[in-house]
Formats: sequence, structure tokens, C-alpha cells
Amino acid sequence: MRRPLKKQRSFTPDLEYGSETLSRFINTVMWDGKKDTARRIVYGAMGKIKESGADPLETFDTAIRNVSPLMEVRSRRVGGANYQVPREVPSARRMALSFRWIIGAARSGKGKPMADKLADQILAAAKNEGDAIKKKDEMHRMAEANKAFAHFAW
Repeated sequence: MRRPLKKQRSFTPDLEYGSETLSRFINTVMWDGKKDTARRIVYGAMGKIKESGADPLETFDTAIRNVSPLMEVRSRRVGGANYQVPREVPSARRMALSFRWIIGAARSGKGKPMADKLADQILAAAKNEGDAIKKKDEMHRMAEANKAFAHFAW
């Protein structure tokens, strides 16, 4: 029997740009409930993007779209053997993964303020470069390599 679908949460748009996606991104950046700090970091990154001469919200949306994976592999046990079965990624998970990868790549850098590192990662992802894009490509390679097991998809 399938589990019941979760109720979809509605998100309020962020204060400065009026974007629900950016609001969700701020929530993902947040640590220990410190939303004001997360806002300061994200808006600082958006300010750096604006200084570089690009539209911040458009660049952010492009970066998220570029980093979002289309396929992933899920483990499936069939007859005593585990197979990595390629599956399409649902849209909510696609966005969550892209947020996680961009933020993780920014946090892994050392020696600069978080807003600068985040701006660098967003700009790199918008140009199809950077650590987050490598992560997406790696996931797509895994799915491509295990295409033979696609018939095990449930």
C-alpha cells in the first residue's frame, strides 16, 4: 500500500525580491533557527551578483535550473541482489538537491565570508561550472551507467 502524499506547504515570498524560491533557499541556508543571519548571507550574495553586472534573481534561477538533476539512482533489492535503478527526480527533490549542493559547495570553501562564497557558487552554477554542477554530472553519469537496470523501476 502506498503512503499518503504529504500536504504541500505554501511559502511566503522573501522580503526583498518577492521570490518563493529565494525564500526556500534562505530557509535551507539557515542554521540553528538564525533566519536573520541566513537572510544577511543570501542578500549579501545577491548584492555581490548585482555588483558583477548580472540580474541577481535571474542569475539565481538559472543557477538552480542548471544544478537541478533530471535522473538519479535508487537502490532496489531484487532476488537477493541490490541494483542501482535510474529514476526521474521529482521536482521538489530536484530543487532541494540543487539548494543542498550549492550551499554545500559554498560551505566547503575556506577563507572568505559565506556571502562571497555563495555568490561565487551561484555565478559558477549559472555558467554551468563549479562543484555543484560536478555533483549533478556525477549523478547523471551514475544513472547512465546503470541504464541496463531501468526495467527494475517500480
